[in-house]
Amino acid sequence: MTGARRVLAAPRLQLAAKAGLAAGLAFLIAPYMPGAAAQYPYYAPLGALVAMYENVAGSMRQGFQTLVGLAAGIGLSFLLLSFGATPLSVGIVMALGVLLAGLPRLGAGRDWIPTAALLVLLVGGNNPDDFSFGYLLQMGVGVAIGVIVNLLVFPPLHFNAAALSLTELRLALARQLTDMGAAVHEKWPPEHEDWSLRSDELARSARSVRDAVQKADASREANPRRRFHPRDVDLDYRNVRDLERVTFHIQDMTEVLAEVIWNKDMPFTIPLPYSEPLAKALAAVGEVLSADEEDPDRQAELTAAARGAVDSLRARIVSSGADADAPSAAESILLSLHRILRVAETDSR
Repeated sequence: MTGARRVLAAPRLQLAAKAGLAAGLAFLIAPYMPGAAAQYPYYAPLGALVAMYENVAGSMRQGFQTLVGLAAGIGLSFLLLSFGATPLSVGIVMALGVLLAGLPRLGAGRDWIPTAALLVLLVGGNNPDDFSFGYLLQMGVGVAIGVIVNLLVFPPLHFNAAALSLTELRLALARQLTDMGAAVHEKWPPEHEDWSLRSDELARSARSVRDAVQKADASREANPRRRFHPRDVDLDYRNVRDLERVTFHIQDMTEVLAEVIWNKDMPFTIPLPYSEPLAKALAAVGEVLSADEEDPDRQAELTAAARGAVDSLRARIVSSGADADAPSAAESILLSLHRILRVAETDSR
């Protein structure tokens, strides 16, 4: 997905619309704040923007952390107000603010400590009390409005993205097995070698899937829509773990097969009699991974066929015996295929 498509994706557009709504409401309400706070209405939409996050719990957490950081920064600035805004006082405030920002669990609030301290020191002028009160109150109002808007206006649930990413990874792994099966059939070295370069890509995809599931899990917290859109996220985590294991085994097979084909110093081979059963086993296990999870009967049928293909490969290897001069690498691939099938069979129960 290109950068432009990410910006224009539905979740981003929804977040942008809610941020605009929250900022507008905050600026509408800001002039009605009590006392000197009404003089600083521009901080309210800033607070709304700060609190706008991709999930409700994140909005609450980020908004609260920001207010804590602001309060800490304001308190820090008052320690040096008697010195006025001098190069020395500004330098000390910044240094102390950065030190305080290193405190654990401050999260989004850490960056606001030196910012708030500097603003009070430089902008507060002769009325630091009024400015500090207005700054903190308006930001607080904005944060509250941002959280409320995010809570009430289509609070996001990222379940579809998690499900899609799981499916895409399964299909990518299935494609890898299918392409390796085709490579075994080709005259070596095969014309198509793109499959041999996908190991890192598969690893990145697996990490992205885990990130997507974690994002879906986080989107459930404090989200009133979760009761109307139930999803077994624990099952998603189990599926992620299973796919990570499968990814590891397929990466190992990819490396083994690529080494056998292109590395002339490789002391292992895949004897010609193994080529046909090996190609069939790779393709059959690939079909299991690409099977529709909503059709358990078909999945069971493909799993049984893959088990038969793997057993045929094992029988061929056993019957042929080992060549001490050029030991076979097929045993390594056979073991990985067996482990992948065990994962698939456990997952289907």
